[in-house]
Amino acid sequence: MPETVRQEDRRELASAYARIRRLSEQLCQPLQPEDMSLQACADVSPPRWHLAHTTWFFETFLLVPHLPGYQPVNPAYEVLFNSYYNGIGEQYPRPQRHLLSRPTQQEVMHWRHHVDHAMGQLIVSRPDLDALITLGLNHEQQHQELLLTDLKYSLSFNPLAPAISQPLTSDGEPAPPLTFQDFTGGKIQHGANADEPFTFDNEGPQHPVWLSPFRLANRPISNGEYRDFINDGGYRRPELWLSDGWAWVQQHHIQRPLYWQADLLNHWTLAGLQAISPGQILAHVNYYEADAYARWAGCRLPTEQEWEHAARQSKQPGSFVENGRYQAGQASAGLLCHMLGDVWEWTASAYLPYPGFRSAQGAVGEYNGKFMCNQMVLRGGSCVSSQNHIRPSYRNFFYPHHRWQFSGIRLAEDG
Repeated sequence: MPETVRQEDRRELASAYARIRRLSEQLCQPLQPEDMSLQACADVSPPRWHLAHTTWFFETFLLVPHLPGYQPVNPAYEVLFNSYYNGIGEQYPRPQRHLLSRPTQQEVMHWRHHVDHAMGQLIVSRPDLDALITLGLNHEQQHQELLLTDLKYSLSFNPLAPAISQPLTSDGEPAPPLTFQDFTGGKIQHGANADEPFTFDNEGPQHPVWLSPFRLANRPISNGEYRDFINDGGYRRPELWLSDGWAWVQQHHIQRPLYWQADLLNHWTLAGLQAISPGQILAHVNYYEADAYARWAGCRLPTEQEWEHAARQSKQPGSFVENGRYQAGQASAGLLCHMLGDVWEWTASAYLPYPGFRSAQGAVGEYNGKFMCNQMVLRGGSCVSSQNHIRPSYRNFFYPHHRWQFSGIRLAEDG
């Protein structure tokens, strides 16, 4: 029986590896060769770089140290596709990734398939590496999401409004009424459960926290509701904004969410330029905008502890990358809708370590811990996340001014 179980584990991991690696390539199928090197700003990366970097991860952390006789396909790739791992060595400058016309797309794909073949041998022979392989697969799923968010930003500068997905079907109706669910609070256990199949290190250790009574909105804010905020002078009223947020608005002359047109009637999507549906869930606002909207609405943003406590009771997930639409869906009526999927939801919590957190030893320990400074936590996943990648304890994090991610707003109130 133990041997049978081990063989079944090998097959399941090999199947997951093949499926996840294949999806990265499928996401690029609608793209033209010219799209593969687009990088509109230093915060985003070209699609070809994402395909290469995820391959670099498996080669660097698994194949080179653990598969006897394996040699890197090209030693120069160690620098070209190292993102931020100082323990590995030098990195090619992030703002210049669009200059890497070589290796070509064909060469990157050959490298991917070479690494995949070698990883097949490792999966069969080294069950002691399952945890590290699973980390690599979750890392690839993160980059699948980044590939689409980055690509959306880069394509948005093209006046031809190229489309790589199908448009959202909308009836033009507003979102259903916003309601709030009461939570009594008290002592809870916060963070990832020990029985989760996989979690990132920043999701634990699980620890007790005390919650005061609070109320959480049944759904995220819609486009129509945010347009009301704009029409009420939301971007012109300094009393609604944090000091840094107001400085950001003034410095960059911000008047609306990213991708919205000046008429507030149309927005850029991966399906091209589309009419703004008032009932669609709002996306692409940053922490400053989310906080200002919440203050305008007489509410606040939830803490990540409140959000996670509520999400464990939610049974109505939203849209994920599997539907191929790459847009947040129409807001639904019901109890705690869309907490997983559609948009990452800003919380009022700074990205900090949980009590007892320790980074792993070695370069792989740089994955999350070193970023626990000056960023805010988002929860819930988005319409370009894989559904099996997201869970209530998952912690995303971005700087307060970032808004190219599919990020939105869920309101909270004191109980």
